[in-house]
Amino acid sequence: MIRELKTFVAVARYGTFAAAGLRVGLTQSAVSAQMRVLEQSLGVRLFDRSGRSAVLSAGGRHALPLAEQMLGLYAQMALPTALEEWQGELKIGAIASVQTGLLPEALVRFRARASQVELKLVPGVSLDLLGQVDAGELDLALLIRPPFELPKELMQVDLAREPFVLIAPPGMEGDDPLQLLREQPFVRYDRRSFGGRQVERFLREQRLAPREALELDELEAIVRMVECGLGVSLIPRAGLWCQRPQTLRVVELGELTFHRELVAILRRAQRQPALDWLLQCLAGPPPDESRL
Repeated sequence: MIRELKTFVAVARYGTFAAAGLRVGLTQSAVSAQMRVLEQSLGVRLFDRSGRSAVLSAGGRHALPLAEQMLGLYAQMALPTALEEWQGELKIGAIASVQTGLLPEALVRFRARASQVELKLVPGVSLDLLGQVDAGELDLALLIRPPFELPKELMQVDLAREPFVLIAPPGMEGDDPLQLLREQPFVRYDRRSFGGRQVERFLREQRLAPREALELDELEAIVRMVECGLGVSLIPRAGLWCQRPQTLRVVELGELTFHRELVAILRRAQRQPALDWLLQCLAGPPPDESRL
């Protein structure tokens, strides 16, 4: 029944029997036959079939997270319990500022005990990385906390909290961040990103409509634009620019400060020793080895 459950999860994930078949190496008719066997075994109709799509029925929506949990438990039966014996690959998605911030030191700690694990780092923006975890294409994603509730099959682990600050060119005068935002051109953190949505909410709350010079998502690029005098910006205190000698002005927001929260997202059914150890490494210095 394990193979039928794997095929069921693939159909639910990719939307059609044909697409699922391509992923699991079966013909469309073989996928259809497996789903009939599974439905007969469970006594539950799993799909509302309409046209070429296979839409989960109420019974299918109930069964999907249970099937994923069962497959996860089955996979764990073959896994070594000691991290030193772990072999395999972990696909980690991370936004740019995490790649240059939390991640490098965490990976050094991780490799000290799980040296046989092959790590693959996938860059991206938060929303895209979240979708890749949901689709099973990534084992873990490190991103900005989504401003909406996650599907129940995903879990979220808090990592860090970063304050937003106003940055300005080095020669620009003025210490009032609201006045600077009213008077100076604004280099905007992309509104389509989770962090950019926080900036947009702050501007609305302060009833500000700054004169926009440019809009982009990459923090290092925003910093460079401000350094060159293009305008001011609101960004989190995160990334490589915090670690090098400052060539711009940083104006604190004081009591108006808001924060960007970094989280790790993974599928509940994919918990495994290597992932658990990586989450511990991301949380801070390695714990006491004698307790592991």
